[in-house]
Amino acid sequence: MWLNDLQVGNVIEAQMFIDGEFTKGDAKSTISVDNPANENIIARIPEGTPTDAESALSVATSAQKVWSRKPAAERAAFVRKMALEIERQHDYLASIITAEQGKPFQEAQGEVKATAAFLHFAANNAYRLEGDIIPSDNRNEELWIHRVPYGVVVGLTAWNYPCALVARKLGPALVAGNSFVLLAHENTPLSGLALAKIARDVGLPNGVFNVVTGRGAVVGQTLVESPHSDLVTLTGSTRAGRQILTTAAERIKAVRLELGGKAPFIVMEDADLEKAVDAAVIARFTNAGQICTCNERMYLHQAIADEFLDKFIEKCRALTMGDPMTNVSLGPKVSRVERDKVQNLVEQGLEAGAEYLLKGGPQACGDLEKGYWFAPSILEVKNNQNPLMQKEIFGPAIPALRVSDFDEAIEHANDSDFGLSAYVFTQKISRLMGLSASLKVGEIYFNRANGEQVQGFHNGWRQSGLGGEDGKYGLDEYMKKQTLYLNWQD
Repeated sequence: MWLNDLQVGNVIEAQMFIDGEFTKGDAKSTISVDNPANENIIARIPEGTPTDAESALSVATSAQKVWSRKPAAERAAFVRKMALEIERQHDYLASIITAEQGKPFQEAQGEVKATAAFLHFAANNAYRLEGDIIPSDNRNEELWIHRVPYGVVVGLTAWNYPCALVARKLGPALVAGNSFVLLAHENTPLSGLALAKIARDVGLPNGVFNVVTGRGAVVGQTLVESPHSDLVTLTGSTRAGRQILTTAAERIKAVRLELGGKAPFIVMEDADLEKAVDAAVIARFTNAGQICTCNERMYLHQAIADEFLDKFIEKCRALTMGDPMTNVSLGPKVSRVERDKVQNLVEQGLEAGAEYLLKGGPQACGDLEKGYWFAPSILEVKNNQNPLMQKEIFGPAIPALRVSDFDEAIEHANDSDFGLSAYVFTQKISRLMGLSASLKVGEIYFNRANGEQVQGFHNGWRQSGLGGEDGKYGLDEYMKKQTLYLNWQD
């Protein structure tokens, strides 16, 4: 298959996947995909057009009519076959992720494992597509509430987890009876295309899963505004979510948005410091800080702040950077633009009074001369209005602010436009029991690092999103409800 070219260092001439076939479509030009660790061009993808988007939607519409009539268990069987094939190609898919996204190979292996888990869980839920039967006020009558598929689902996924984020949406969408059109992110398109190849290999009917490539402002815009798409699900930035919500409003289209985050990391005076420090490092620097649930701002009780920071800095100094195919702690940022965004925000924070505790920043010498490297940076701020405490960093830089008590930490944590996740480290059960009422976020990690599970529910509040993913509630996001008033009186 054409993706094998990646293994011998050739530049892949990738194609879109529409109606079960790989095709260049209507594209007249290509977009280059580079390896963020060395800036080498690894692939070229078609710069898709609105015609390509509509073509994918058209075949998805036709395929969905047949697909939705298959028993849910039969649909799930195809999804499970995909999961098993992903597990069989585990290391190969991980190498694709590392090459196009830059995360260390061992982290990419973890992403492939999560990709399969999302699909397995979705397949297992085929017998949970339940409705309700409700008594009527009338004789010889019942109310049947069905859960039915939306139709054609458009998936727009971010570059930070280019394989897992696709499966997170694709699995439940297909099991629920929808067809799916993916816009593969232009920075990391190969993972989605590899999943399309696997779908074809396991016999998924043509048109049920399609992948288009191109610019979000062109192809994505067409997919969202088209009358032929029924549900749009995005994992991406708040800016992108706002644009999609505005576009979808024209047709009152269903939208699911998993957007940015600015997770507070609260460490109280009674916390297990070793555990908190380890979690803080994992939650900030996994995937080079490019996770929406990452530790984005630390609130440290003044009684333990010095000790915590000393331990935290020591562990951060020990983090290694280099060829992500080797055993290193951090890979590069995904692109030069994304690396520069982090540095620009750090500079804004410094201008507002932040001070370095550990100065890292962009790297461009020795083994790191090529690529988009950013060494860990730790800063201390004096107030919660510093840009580093308010704007999403999405990279390996982290600010810290000292607080006098738990109430002050909660107040600062809620002083944000975002509401995706939060971390709390304390031994007091009374603090735990009040968190659901006091913290304005959709996801809380208590005395642990990040990493949601497939049976949970991953959702953001406020400008972190609408709707959610995972578990039984995530499955429900891909179905709409229909009420039937059934009267059987002759």
